[in-house]
Amino acid sequence: MKVFGLIGHPLSHSFSKGYFEEKFRREGIRDCVYENFPLPDIAQFPALLQQQPDLCGLNVTIPYKEAVLPWLDGLSPAAEQVKAVNCIQFHEGTLTGFNTDVTGFKRSLQPLLKPHHTHALILGTGGAAKAVKFVLQELNIPFMVVSRSAQPGVITYDALDKDIIAGHTIIINTSPLGMYPQTDTAPALPYECITRHHLLYDLIYNPAKTLFLQQGEAKGAAIKNGHEMLVLQAEASWDIWSNE
Repeated sequence: MKVFGLIGHPLSHSFSKGYFEEKFRREGIRDCVYENFPLPDIAQFPALLQQQPDLCGLNVTIPYKEAVLPWLDGLSPAAEQVKAVNCIQFHEGTLTGFNTDVTGFKRSLQPLLKPHHTHALILGTGGAAKAVKFVLQELNIPFMVVSRSAQPGVITYDALDKDIIAGHTIIINTSPLGMYPQTDTAPALPYECITRHHLLYDLIYNPAKTLFLQQGEAKGAAIKNGHEMLVLQAEASWDIWSNE
């Protein structure tokens, strides 16, 4: 039996297990299983590999998309640039990291873009934000990064004003703010400055409409949650594993 799975912590919010179980059932794939492997510490990763000798591939989620890198033997070109991994390919004793978040986000975002969507704000600085940066660079969309704390090349939420919001008509939340069960939280934006020209994209998919998206929708903005991106990145992961 080929074993695939997901590492991260916690995994109570996980999309992947249910998705792949349904995929295997729907497509009649009987020689594969998909399991959650919650790791309280990434240092437990080598022990997991020993305990699961039939592993053929892993997905990686919060908070280990960057922390897992030292345990890998190689990276795909995109993962090398992003320096974050959400998919690991097992092949002849070697582990190669890929970033299918890049694929999923790009394919999900592109159909939504209008001519006036010329500049973006990226909310958050984690591994998912790095994938978003990579895609925006590929699409030649300039961006600013926003975080709660000031860093080189990063502005704080306090710095956001009407002019910045008006000039950045794509706003992408890569932070966990608003994710179940903390559904009453949202990035601290001046939502009164959002207009119908804005596109608000939230990488969160549970709930389907976060407070961030609700407030954008109330101002007439186009909104998109992360569900389609998850489906697309999962299928890209499966392509990597099955083609091997």
